[in-house]
Amino acid sequence: METETVDTVKDLLGRWTRKVGEATRKAEDLAGNTWQHLRTSPSFAEAAMGGIAQGTKVLAEGGYEKIFRQTFETVPEEQLLDSFACYLSTSAGPVMGVLYVSTVKLAYCSDSPLPYNNGSRTEWSYYKVIMPLHQLRAVNPSTSRVNPSEKYIQVISIDGHEFWFMGFLNYEGAVKYLQDALQLHSFLSV
Repeated sequence: METETVDTVKDLLGRWTRKVGEATRKAEDLAGNTWQHLRTSPSFAEAAMGGIAQGTKVLAEGGYEKIFRQTFETVPEEQLLDSFACYLSTSAGPVMGVLYVSTVKLAYCSDSPLPYNNGSRTEWSYYKVIMPLHQLRAVNPSTSRVNPSEKYIQVISIDGHEFWFMGFLNYEGAVKYLQDALQLHSFLSV
């Protein structure tokens, strides 16, 4: 009887230790991803204000699903699977926004309008990327060799256009959703 009790206690402690280890790893990943998200922005203040503005917009607009449908043209049967706060790498530097993954497309929209020159005038427009899933060729997770905490996701279209996303608050979740979307569409088109 005593041996069974000791074995039961050992088993419970072993399971508890694994759960604590897993929770610790998840907390470390979240802290690292949050730090990288803040560092990607040109300034901490800008990143913090952007996060507050995004949260306010999500609440005011009624959630990511509503924002997705208002921002992008959708078909009735299209469902939003998930959304990820991140940055899109551009020639002008990283642009903060949200990457949406739906049953039909990947879509990105900047949080704020960006300036561009139209003749002698400066105009403002949101930066958007829309890629139907049937145009998706590859999703490649990547880590900086110099700084392993810098994680990227390269998305490549079938016509060779590349988009680099970074500064994810949920990097692992984004990689999984994007790779699953690629695999699902590849499976359905065979």
